[in-house]
Amino acid sequence: MSSTAPATRSPAARSRSEKVINFAPEAVAAPFFLRCAALFTDYMVLVLAPVTGIFWNKLFGDGIGYSAPGTGSVTMMLILWVGDFLLLPLLFGQTLGKMLTGLTIVNSDGTPVGLVTIVRRNVLGYFLTAATLGLGFLSSIFSRRGRALHDLVAGTIVIRGRRTRL
Repeated sequence: MSSTAPATRSPAARSRSEKVINFAPEAVAAPFFLRCAALFTDYMVLVLAPVTGIFWNKLFGDGIGYSAPGTGSVTMMLILWVGDFLLLPLLFGQTLGKMLTGLTIVNSDGTPVGLVTIVRRNVLGYFLTAATLGLGFLSSIFSRRGRALHDLVAGTIVIRGRRTRL
C-alpha cells in the first residue's frame, strides 16, 4: 500500500490529500488470531487500572472486608480507554495492542481513519459486537477481507503493516 502526502499535516488533512495506489484489502487483511492477540493486549491494559486499585486498597487500606476499586481506579480506566480506543487510533490508526502486533486500522479504501470513523467503529461498533455476545467479532473469520461487525459499521479494515510513502 502506498500513499503520498507531506508528513507535517494533521491526520484529517492527510486523509483528504492522500492518494492510495494498488490497495488490495484481501492481500493485507489481518489474520483473525493476530486480531485476537491485539484485542487481548488492549483488554489487559484496561484491566490493569482496576486491578492495581484493588491491590492498592488491600495493601494500604484498612484491610477489613472487600476491597473494591476506588473512583481513582475507575477514572484511570476511563482515561486509558479514551487514550487507547479513541486518541491513539485517531493519531496513528492503532491501539496499543495493534502497535504490538503490527496491525493498523484504515478506511476500506486504504486512507487513514478520522474522528467520526473511529467513534463509529470503537464506540458504536464495539457496543454492537458486545451486544451480539462476540458474534460480530467472529464474523471476521468468514469475511474475505477479515472485517468484523465493528469494521462493517464504520467502513474500516484492519491490515497487517503500515502505510509507506512514495
